[in-house]
Amino acid sequence: MRILLAEDDSVLADGLTRSLRQSGYAIDCVKNGQDADTALSTQEFDLLILDLGLPRLSGMDVLRRLRARGSLLPVLILTAADSIEQRVGGLDAGADDYMPKPFALSELEARVRALTRRGQGGGSTVIRHGPLAYDQVGRSAYINDQMLDLSARELGLLEILLSRTGRLVSKEQLVDHLCEWGEEVSNNAIEVYVHRLRKKIETGGVRIATVRGLGYCLERHADSARKASDDAAAAHAGK
Repeated sequence: MRILLAEDDSVLADGLTRSLRQSGYAIDCVKNGQDADTALSTQEFDLLILDLGLPRLSGMDVLRRLRARGSLLPVLILTAADSIEQRVGGLDAGADDYMPKPFALSELEARVRALTRRGQGGGSTVIRHGPLAYDQVGRSAYINDQMLDLSARELGLLEILLSRTGRLVSKEQLVDHLCEWGEEVSNNAIEVYVHRLRKKIETGGVRIATVRGLGYCLERHADSARKASDDAAAAHAGK
């Protein structure tokens, strides 16, 4: 999952970036509202963490412009001013959650998890797909209750595919959601990640389909089961 952090306090921004990266998120950071607005206009993110007191363009203006473009991106506001009026104003402008400074990192990370789940259309901390279960809090995956040994990149890839089950995800989209600015990941590298993940989950009956030239799709469980049945029938007929 890819997060845009708009925060002009360098110490706070660095601390948040390190903490969220350790939790497996891809983090891009900007220090003024104009850069935040440009990034949001041209790139895809899964969450915006937005300081209201930004230079060049206020956080509130960034939020208003985001919503004026019709974006439903989840937004978590950070601010040093904790007045009721400002909180109401931010929520009315389209923010999804609000945290006054100072705050505990553990609480912020819990709110980040809640907002990214909401953005995926679900409220549970565990995403299930047939025998596959992905725990968003513990960042761990299981098939038939057996934990999978997945790298951080494989976990990120699995989370993206799970959030779009039954829909095609292009290599470009995977790069957009997995990688930070300045991180060069080729299409060949994406193919390697998908191949490794596929090998680890197909033994449990979960299938990643490749549509040549278009991308990848985590098949719905019923589709995977039907494919396995068809393969078995074909193999039996060939005997």
